[in-house]
Amino acid sequence: MAKGLTADELRTEPQDVLVTKLKEAKEELFNLRFQAATGQLESHGRLRTVKREIARIYTVMNERELGIVSVTEEDAAEGDDD
Repeated sequence: MAKGLTADELRTEPQDVLVTKLKEAKEELFNLRFQAATGQLESHGRLRTVKREIARIYTVMNERELGIVSVTEEDAAEGDDD
């Protein structure tokens, strides 16, 4: 999983890619928690980063579900910048 995912980057992704990234982030969080419990975790900051990535993905998914932002609106806004 890429470090430093931003909400803007996530908003341009299709729904199926978001679901995949969410699944990967949850698996990584599970592994990090397991390492922390067994004393093998070296970077505790990564736990915080992964939790925030998961929250960002859920936020973008909820925005789409509520109709606040859709993929087509974002694509149209990018076309106006050119």
